[in-house]
Amino acid sequence: MFRIALCDDEAAELDKLEHMLLSWSGQHMECEFSVERFLDADEMLCRILEEGYSPDLLLLDIYLQGRQGMDAARELRKMGKRCGIIFITSSKEHALEAFGVDAVQYLLKPVSQHALFPALDRFIENMKAKKRYILLKDHGMKRVELHDIVCCEAQKKSQCISLADGTELLLNMTLTKVYEMLSDCREFVKVGISYIVNLEHIDNLNAREVRMDNGKMIYLPRGAYRGLREQYFDYYCREEEGETWAL
Repeated sequence: MFRIALCDDEAAELDKLEHMLLSWSGQHMECEFSVERFLDADEMLCRILEEGYSPDLLLLDIYLQGRQGMDAARELRKMGKRCGIIFITSSKEHALEAFGVDAVQYLLKPVSQHALFPALDRFIENMKAKKRYILLKDHGMKRVELHDIVCCEAQKKSQCISLADGTELLLNMTLTKVYEMLSDCREFVKVGISYIVNLEHIDNLNAREVRMDNGKMIYLPRGAYRGLREQYFDYYCREEEGETWAL
Protein backbone atom coordinates (compact mmCIF):
# COMPACT_ATOMS: atom_id res chain seq x y z
CA MET A 1 0.00 0.00 0.00
CA PHE A 2 1.27 3.46 -0.92
CA ARG A 3 1.07 6.31 1.59
CA ILE A 4 0.08 9.73 0.23
CA ALA A 5 0.30 12.92 2.31
CA LEU A 6 -1.54 16.13 1.44
CA CYS A 7 -0.38 19.44 2.88
CA ASP A 8 -2.30 22.69 2.27
CA ASP A 9 -3.48 25.33 4.73
CA GLU A 10 -6.94 25.45 3.14
CA ALA A 11 -9.26 22.58 4.01
CA ALA A 12 -11.21 23.13 0.78
CA GLU A 13 -8.05 22.49 -1.26
CA LEU A 14 -7.39 19.30 0.70
CA ASP A 15 -10.94 18.18 -0.04
CA LYS A 16 -10.43 18.78 -3.79
CA LEU A 17 -7.15 16.86 -3.83
CA GLU A 18 -8.56 13.94 -1.88
CA HIS A 19 -11.59 13.82 -4.20
CA MET A 20 -9.30 13.70 -7.25
CA LEU A 21 -7.23 10.94 -5.66
CA LEU A 22 -10.39 8.90 -5.13
CA SER A 23 -11.34 9.44 -8.77
CA TRP A 24 -7.87 8.39 -9.88
CA SER A 25 -8.02 5.26 -7.71
CA GLY A 26 -11.22 4.24 -9.50
CA GLN A 27 -9.10 3.85 -12.63
CA HIS A 28 -6.38 1.95 -10.74
CA MET A 29 -8.15 -0.65 -8.65
CA GLU A 30 -4.92 -2.61 -8.26
CA CYS A 31 -3.20 0.32 -6.52
CA GLU A 32 -4.08 0.67 -2.85
CA PHE A 33 -3.13 3.79 -0.95
CA SER A 34 -3.86 5.65 2.26
CA VAL A 35 -4.19 9.44 2.59
CA GLU A 36 -3.19 11.70 5.48
CA ARG A 37 -4.06 15.41 5.51
CA PHE A 38 -2.06 18.23 7.07
CA LEU A 39 -3.01 21.89 7.39
CA ASP A 40 0.53 23.08 8.07
CA ALA A 41 4.04 21.90 7.30
CA ASP A 42 5.26 21.74 10.89
CA GLU A 43 2.48 19.32 11.82
CA MET A 44 3.52 17.11 8.92
CA LEU A 45 7.24 17.25 9.74
CA CYS A 46 6.52 16.46 13.40
CA ARG A 47 4.49 13.42 12.38
CA ILE A 48 7.34 12.23 10.17
CA LEU A 49 10.18 12.99 12.59
CA GLU A 50 8.64 11.94 15.90
CA GLU A 51 6.10 9.29 14.93
CA GLY A 52 7.93 7.55 12.11
CA TYR A 53 5.35 8.38 9.45
CA SER A 54 6.93 7.91 6.03
CA PRO A 55 4.81 8.94 3.02
CA ASP A 56 5.66 7.64 -0.42
CA LEU A 57 4.21 10.73 -2.10
CA LEU A 58 3.57 14.26 -0.85
CA LEU A 59 1.25 16.74 -2.54
CA LEU A 60 2.50 20.01 -1.11
CA ASP A 61 1.41 23.62 -1.42
CA ILE A 62 4.28 26.13 -1.41
CA TYR A 63 2.47 29.10 0.13
CA LEU A 64 1.51 27.98 3.62
CA GLN A 65 0.93 29.79 6.87
CA GLY A 66 4.06 29.39 8.99
CA ARG A 67 6.75 27.22 7.41
CA GLN A 68 6.65 27.44 3.60
CA GLY A 69 6.29 24.33 1.49
CA MET A 70 9.69 24.68 -0.19
CA ASP A 71 11.40 24.92 3.21
CA ALA A 72 9.51 21.84 4.37
CA ALA A 73 10.67 19.95 1.26
CA ARG A 74 14.29 20.87 1.95
CA GLU A 75 13.89 19.71 5.55
CA LEU A 76 12.55 16.36 4.36
CA ARG A 77 15.55 15.88 2.10
CA LYS A 78 17.89 16.71 5.00
CA MET A 79 16.16 13.96 6.97
CA GLY A 80 17.02 11.56 4.15
CA LYS A 81 13.39 11.18 3.07
CA ARG A 82 13.16 10.25 -0.61
CA CYS A 83 9.40 10.53 -0.96
CA GLY A 84 8.05 11.89 -4.22
CA ILE A 85 6.96 15.52 -4.04
CA ILE A 86 4.35 17.15 -6.26
CA PHE A 87 4.20 20.88 -5.63
CA ILE A 88 0.77 22.41 -6.04
CA THR A 89 0.82 26.18 -5.95
CA SER A 90 -0.52 29.41 -7.40
CA SER A 91 2.75 30.76 -8.82
CA LYS A 92 5.45 29.71 -11.28
CA GLU A 93 8.02 31.61 -9.22
CA HIS A 94 9.51 28.58 -7.45
CA ALA A 95 9.58 26.15 -10.38
CA LEU A 96 13.38 26.13 -10.68
CA GLU A 97 13.76 25.61 -6.92
CA ALA A 98 11.65 22.48 -7.25
CA PHE A 99 14.45 20.82 -9.21
CA GLY A 100 16.71 21.28 -6.19
CA VAL A 101 14.54 19.01 -4.05
CA ASP A 102 13.92 16.43 -6.80
CA ALA A 103 10.25 17.23 -7.22
CA VAL A 104 8.20 14.85 -9.32
CA GLN A 105 6.01 17.62 -10.73
CA TYR A 106 5.10 21.29 -10.30
CA LEU A 107 1.42 21.99 -10.86
CA LEU A 108 -0.39 25.31 -10.86
CA LYS A 109 -3.72 25.88 -9.12
CA PRO A 110 -6.47 25.26 -9.88
CA VAL A 111 -5.25 21.71 -10.41
CA SER A 112 -7.22 19.58 -12.85
CA GLN A 113 -7.42 15.82 -13.17
CA HIS A 114 -5.89 16.23 -16.63
CA ALA A 115 -2.71 17.60 -15.01
CA LEU A 116 -2.63 15.52 -11.83
CA PHE A 117 -3.48 12.04 -13.12
CA PRO A 118 -0.46 11.66 -15.48
CA ALA A 119 1.84 12.78 -12.65
CA LEU A 120 0.33 10.14 -10.35
CA ASP A 121 0.60 7.48 -13.07
CA ARG A 122 4.27 8.26 -13.65
CA PHE A 123 5.06 8.29 -9.94
CA ILE A 124 3.36 4.95 -9.26
CA GLU A 125 5.15 3.30 -12.18
CA ASN A 126 8.49 4.59 -10.87
CA MET A 127 7.65 3.37 -7.37
CA LYS A 128 6.81 -0.09 -8.63
CA ALA A 129 10.10 -0.19 -10.52
CA LYS A 130 12.04 0.91 -7.46
CA LYS A 131 10.43 -1.56 -5.07
CA ARG A 132 13.45 -3.80 -5.37
CA TYR A 133 14.86 -5.58 -2.37
CA ILE A 134 18.02 -7.19 -1.14
CA LEU A 135 18.34 -9.63 1.76
CA LEU A 136 21.13 -8.73 4.17
CA LYS A 137 22.30 -10.66 7.21
CA ASP A 138 22.67 -8.34 10.20
CA HIS A 139 21.77 -10.12 13.45
CA GLY A 140 19.27 -12.08 11.36
CA MET A 141 17.98 -11.60 7.82
CA LYS A 142 16.77 -8.12 6.93
CA ARG A 143 14.98 -7.11 3.72
CA VAL A 144 16.20 -3.71 2.54
CA GLU A 145 14.81 -1.68 -0.35
CA LEU A 146 17.64 -0.87 -2.75
CA HIS A 147 16.70 2.79 -3.12
CA ASP A 148 17.10 3.18 0.68
CA ILE A 149 20.80 2.23 0.52
CA VAL A 150 22.92 5.40 0.53
CA CYS A 151 26.40 3.86 0.52
CA CYS A 152 28.55 1.01 1.77
CA GLU A 153 31.90 1.54 3.53
CA ALA A 154 34.57 -1.08 4.13
CA GLN A 155 35.54 -1.31 7.80
CA LYS A 156 38.32 -3.90 8.10
CA LYS A 157 36.63 -7.29 7.58
CA SER A 158 33.12 -5.86 7.83
CA GLN A 159 31.02 -3.61 5.60
CA CYS A 160 28.85 -0.78 6.93
CA ILE A 161 25.66 -0.13 4.95
CA SER A 162 24.21 3.37 5.51
CA LEU A 163 20.46 3.70 4.92
CA ALA A 164 18.45 6.82 4.13
CA ASP A 165 16.73 6.84 7.54
CA GLY A 166 20.09 6.96 9.38
CA THR A 167 20.22 3.24 10.16
CA GLU A 168 23.56 1.47 9.73
CA LEU A 169 23.92 -2.25 9.10
CA LEU A 170 27.21 -4.06 9.79
CA LEU A 171 27.76 -7.00 7.47
CA ASN A 172 30.32 -9.77 7.84
CA MET A 173 31.30 -10.05 4.17
CA THR A 174 33.71 -8.48 1.70
CA LEU A 175 33.04 -5.28 -0.23
CA THR A 176 33.44 -7.30 -3.42
CA LYS A 177 30.60 -9.60 -2.35
CA VAL A 178 28.35 -6.64 -1.52
CA TYR A 179 29.08 -5.10 -4.91
CA GLU A 180 28.23 -8.38 -6.64
CA MET A 181 24.82 -8.21 -4.99
CA LEU A 182 24.27 -4.63 -6.22
CA SER A 183 26.10 -4.54 -9.55
CA ASP A 184 23.00 -5.23 -11.67
CA CYS A 185 21.64 -1.85 -10.54
CA ARG A 186 23.16 1.07 -12.45
CA GLU A 187 22.84 3.48 -9.54
CA PHE A 188 25.48 1.63 -7.46
CA VAL A 189 29.12 2.34 -8.29
CA LYS A 190 32.42 1.57 -6.57
CA VAL A 191 34.55 4.47 -5.38
CA GLY A 192 38.13 3.40 -4.76
CA ILE A 193 38.60 0.22 -2.73
CA SER A 194 36.53 1.24 0.28
CA TYR A 195 33.15 2.52 -0.90
CA ILE A 196 30.07 1.74 -2.93
CA VAL A 197 27.76 4.73 -3.43
CA ASN A 198 24.21 5.08 -4.66
CA LEU A 199 24.25 7.81 -7.32
CA GLU A 200 20.65 8.72 -6.46
CA HIS A 201 21.75 9.82 -2.99
CA ILE A 202 24.65 12.10 -4.01
CA ASP A 203 23.97 15.63 -2.81
CA ASN A 204 27.23 17.28 -3.89
CA LEU A 205 30.28 16.10 -5.80
CA ASN A 206 33.66 17.77 -6.27
CA ALA A 207 37.26 16.77 -6.90
CA ARG A 208 37.97 16.07 -3.23
CA GLU A 209 34.81 14.64 -1.73
CA VAL A 210 31.27 13.39 -2.15
CA ARG A 211 28.51 14.53 0.19
CA MET A 212 25.59 12.12 0.39
CA ASP A 213 22.07 13.34 1.14
CA ASN A 214 22.17 11.80 4.63
CA GLY A 215 25.13 14.06 5.49
CA LYS A 216 27.83 11.42 5.12
CA MET A 217 31.09 12.68 3.58
CA ILE A 218 33.25 10.41 1.42
CA TYR A 219 36.77 11.62 0.64
CA LEU A 220 37.79 10.63 -2.85
CA PRO A 221 41.04 8.76 -3.48
CA ARG A 222 43.42 10.18 -6.08
CA GLY A 223 42.09 9.80 -9.61
CA ALA A 224 38.56 8.77 -8.59
CA TYR A 225 36.76 12.04 -9.31
CA ARG A 226 36.72 11.99 -13.11
CA GLY A 227 35.35 8.46 -13.38
CA LEU A 228 32.71 9.05 -10.71
CA ARG A 229 31.63 12.31 -12.33
CA GLU A 230 31.23 10.59 -15.71
CA GLN A 231 29.21 7.75 -14.17
CA TYR A 232 27.01 10.26 -12.34
CA PHE A 233 26.16 12.29 -15.44
CA ASP A 234 25.79 9.20 -17.61
CA TYR A 235 23.30 7.75 -15.14
CA TYR A 236 21.12 10.86 -14.98
CA CYS A 237 21.30 11.60 -18.70
CA ARG A 238 20.04 8.11 -19.47
CA GLU A 239 17.39 8.34 -16.76
CA GLU A 240 15.96 11.51 -18.30
CA GLU A 241 16.06 10.49 -21.98
CA GLY A 242 12.57 10.62 -23.39
CA GLU A 243 11.12 12.03 -20.16
CA THR A 244 9.84 15.60 -19.90
CA TRP A 245 9.39 17.58 -16.72
CA ALA A 246 6.40 19.84 -17.29
CA LEU A 247 5.77 23.17 -15.62
